[in-house]
Amino acid sequence: MSTPLGTKIRDLRKQKGYTLDKLAELTDSSKSYIWELENKNPPRPSAEKVARIASVLGVTSDYLVDVKSSVTVEDAADQAFYRKYRDMDTSIKDKIRRMVELWDDDK
Repeated sequence: MSTPLGTKIRDLRKQKGYTLDKLAELTDSSKSYIWELENKNPPRPSAEKVARIASVLGVTSDYLVDVKSSVTVEDAADQAFYRKYRDMDTSIKDKIRRMVELWDDDK
């Protein structure tokens, strides 16, 4: 019996083209732990594990644990991107801004 958390992890993992082994490797987890999250009703995973999995999958922890589906995957991906963006070096941020301005020029 999969949980909403498990379903979201499995769907995002497959969208990224990750195997259970790959996601486990990227999140410092075991393959069996990821499988249990996806397929069983496990005890609540630690906030640290959820945060690692969310980061690797490009979403927020809030999205993964939201049982009411009030956070969309698109919003979660945007929020995760913005969090990464905030921590980027100023020179990288400048490059991203210039790229966005080039896209605006096409309008």
